[in-house]
Amino acid sequence: MGDVLAGIHATWQFESDAIVIRFERGIRTPRLFGTLRERRIPHEALASVTLAPGKRGTVVLHAVPRPGADPLVEAAAGQLKEGGDPYRLVLPVDREAQAAYYRDELLARLPRDAAEPTDGFLVAAPEGPQSFKAYDGKASFDGSAQVVFRWSRTGASSEKWRAGDQFFAVRELSGVEWRSPESPDGCLRLLPRGAGAESARPPHPDLDPASVVFGHRYGLVHESLPFAAAVLAAIRGSARVPAVPGAARPYDPAGVGERIRHLGELHQAGLVTDEEFSSRKAELLAEL
Repeated sequence: MGDVLAGIHATWQFESDAIVIRFERGIRTPRLFGTLRERRIPHEALASVTLAPGKRGTVVLHAVPRPGADPLVEAAAGQLKEGGDPYRLVLPVDREAQAAYYRDELLARLPRDAAEPTDGFLVAAPEGPQSFKAYDGKASFDGSAQVVFRWSRTGASSEKWRAGDQFFAVRELSGVEWRSPESPDGCLRLLPRGAGAESARPPHPDLDPASVVFGHRYGLVHESLPFAAAVLAAIRGSARVPAVPGAARPYDPAGVGERIRHLGELHQAGLVTDEEFSSRKAELLAEL
């Protein structure tokens, strides 16, 4: 098609095999849109396209992704509010006829199995290293292989301080659980692989070293959701490569030194015994 349809907060460009969505950046634009900036949605990633009346003299062109097609949608798990849905294009009502034309054009291009889940992600996840500040620590992802949780002195529980900063190889994870920071129990939780891993998790994320907890102005949607989507895409990508039993984590002398320093602080504060300190320090030194 090659045409462009400009709406409120976004512009859709119609290509022969995809929609390219470009989001505006501004005070009134949802912050998630500003973070995403641009997304390419192949026609084969769509289940349907609808057009419906919107609020205050608008209409909404809505592309509905197929289950399993978009890591951002999979991570969100239905928790995004209507105004924060990146697949909605809001238009003035006087452009309804034009929007109906593109809806029909897109419907004609949907795959025959549009109602079926996809075998893998068809929409690219946010790229590059990701990080955000949660209430009880900072989460960072190198973009491909490792997620790190570094605990806050003021926000982290004593259980997390005892466990120390956490390093997760993507190949050792089975999934990501994102609970919106707009909910009372907002958190991001990494799900490890292995039998019994689910039952071994503490019941509350505040006690779980594989979780960071959100709070007021911490782990906001536009920061934490793209992070969760990027990690989820990396996990699904690595699922085809069997993990090597006993494989060492990436060599990180600076990280080991920081964890030994943290362990020493716990020891001085009386939160770990002499035996625990000596044993754990020996394990960390063995990583060098």
